[in-house]
Amino acid sequence: MIIDFIYLQLLLAILVVMLFTSMFRILREYERGVIFLLGRFYKIKGPGLILVIPFVQQIVRVDLRIVTMDIPSQDVISKDNVTVRVNAVLYFRVMDPQKAIINVENFLEATSQLAQTTMRSVLGQHELDEILSARDTLNADLQRILDQSTDAWGIKVSTVEIKHVDLDESMIRAIARQAEAERARRAKVIHATGELEASKQLLEAARMLGQQPEAIQLRYLQTLTEISSENSKVIVFPLPMELGRILQEMASATSHTEDPQSPSEIT
Repeated sequence: MIIDFIYLQLLLAILVVMLFTSMFRILREYERGVIFLLGRFYKIKGPGLILVIPFVQQIVRVDLRIVTMDIPSQDVISKDNVTVRVNAVLYFRVMDPQKAIINVENFLEATSQLAQTTMRSVLGQHELDEILSARDTLNADLQRILDQSTDAWGIKVSTVEIKHVDLDESMIRAIARQAEAERARRAKVIHATGELEASKQLLEAARMLGQQPEAIQLRYLQTLTEISSENSKVIVFPLPMELGRILQEMASATSHTEDPQSPSEIT
């Protein structure tokens, strides 16, 4: 009997020690403990050493660090009826552990599902060109909508980034042809703009040369220098356009003087 009593005391001592040690919990700097007292929310404790009464209080640990969540590829139909596959990455953190534990069953799964549906909804309101070129605007819209939706869960969405947009091969070829046509259009516009500017400069140069006839003669001599070469035996001498008009007038005047008199003058 004495031995049994000793064994019982030893067993009770071990149980007391185990209960005493289980009362103490250590939470890291980035962790918080949501304490429930008899099933009801009591308070938030941590970080450091905290006391939890066994069988009366329960603790749920919550990580406050930023969570990096990959949003799986989603089939999105754009506003111009083009099917693309888009994936993204989501950055968020728990700001209110009480809401994250009480208001939603699994805040990680809920945030992931909400991000997928929101991305399909937002990207479906834009055309393909906007999805490819205006990613900053789309990222800001996704972040704002997700942040508003998860505020009731005590979660702060800091960043949403679209990583990759997969297109069909036929659509890639169509986009390449569109880009080529756009480059050709820009080249024609640049060429036409250059011709317009050159014509304006030539008109201004003609006005300045017309004010001083000596300048035109100097321009003729410069032209001869540019077109001449060392081994060439042909000399090209430009003539002014006015010389042709003067010769034509002289020829017409000579033809009038050589015409015979009309029959009325003879009589």
